[in-house]
Amino acid sequence: MKKHIFGLLLASALVAGPAFAAGDAAAGKAKAVLCAACHGPDGISKVDTQPNLAGQKQGYLIAQIKAFREGKRVNPLMAPMVKNLTDADIDNLAAHFSSLK
Repeated sequence: MKKHIFGLLLASALVAGPAFAAGDAAAGKAKAVLCAACHGPDGISKVDTQPNLAGQKQGYLIAQIKAFREGKRVNPLMAPMVKNLTDADIDNLAAHFSSLK
């Protein structure tokens, strides 16, 4: 019986997948103007030391931007860029960059 319940829980988790806020890609695009200097206007960095953001998974982007904002991930260039972002701003930026290819 316990294996059956575990199997059902596992199956439902796999089907449901992780829950992320949808975000507004258009609002994210407007906010992303600040990101363009390092990450490129299309989310493709022209600099080897800066990562591409285009096409990254939305949940990954949300987690990383929040980690920078909360000081869990430290980068002196990112800290001032993300310190005033709201959760909605982050959701919107993630929606925008994840929609790019």
